[in-house]
Amino acid sequence: MRLIPALALVVMAGTANAETLTLYTSQSPEIAQQTVDAFQAKHPDIKVEWTRNGTSQLMNVLRAEIQAGAVKPDVLLVADTINLGLLKKEGRLMAYPDAKVGGYDAGTYDKDKMFFGTKIVATGIAYNTASAKPVATWGELLTEDNRGQIAVPSPLYSGAALNHLHSVVDVPGIGWDFYKGLAKIGVTPEGGNGPALKAVASGLAKYGIIADADVIRAKASGSPVDLIFPKDGVSFITEPVAILSTTKHPEAAKTFVDFLLSKDGQALVAQQGNMPIDPSVTPPAGFPKLSDIKLLPMDADKAVGTDRQVRETFTSIFGG
Repeated sequence: MRLIPALALVVMAGTANAETLTLYTSQSPEIAQQTVDAFQAKHPDIKVEWTRNGTSQLMNVLRAEIQAGAVKPDVLLVADTINLGLLKKEGRLMAYPDAKVGGYDAGTYDKDKMFFGTKIVATGIAYNTASAKPVATWGELLTEDNRGQIAVPSPLYSGAALNHLHSVVDVPGIGWDFYKGLAKIGVTPEGGNGPALKAVASGLAKYGIIADADVIRAKASGSPVDLIFPKDGVSFITEPVAILSTTKHPEAAKTFVDFLLSKDGQALVAQQGNMPIDPSVTPPAGFPKLSDIKLLPMDADKAVGTDRQVRETFTSIFGG
């Protein structure tokens, strides 16, 4: 293990004679190591060198490499679909038409097969079990009783919250009216999922709009929280994987994508505490079956084109 300035952690796995694949990922170091180890066990002929950082930081590094004409990664495995949509628009990604996505919800991968979801991280409604009652829809949150009592991450800060915003703005019964309703009852989105969950667990807020795994883990550890998947649908991020068009190892990169989409790769997702995109793989304890929730997919191509306008509309609603 060695540290690279500005890029955090780099780990090399494999043998000296193996083909080398370079991966940039926003997975946590522990999860990234598990992913690389599991892949390496199946494909010892491919050595993986990986760099971990937040998606925004990785994109900054990648942009600098593009500017310099020296792009290092073969593969990206990051949280932000909008960034991948932008890279796609710029011709930075390689299509993989033969990717093994049979049986997967079409909303979990790019329609042109340039990036592919590897898991489902849905945004639902968390509530404090001591002070709040479960609701069935998003709109049921918008009551005077909940004035200032809903913790909402800001899409100007949180990638999951931005994904949620883009996913619901055109959904009948949710849309911009939901955000206007939040503003009307004194709710101001701020920060990320962590502070929102703490607010709900501590009782400072009755409800929160939070990523599923965080709430389920908190509940399992004894926090007085539970999670609702509203019947009118949930947004989700998929931690997509993409192959860079500049890769010098296209076959090794395809093999890595194949592994993440395989039964073994999806079983690893469940072991790591997230919902697999493969509906035949049993999710972790506390999660519903994938077929029991309504997914609201985000059109990444559209989001790239409307992102500035969406951000400006959001800011105007909340007076930022």
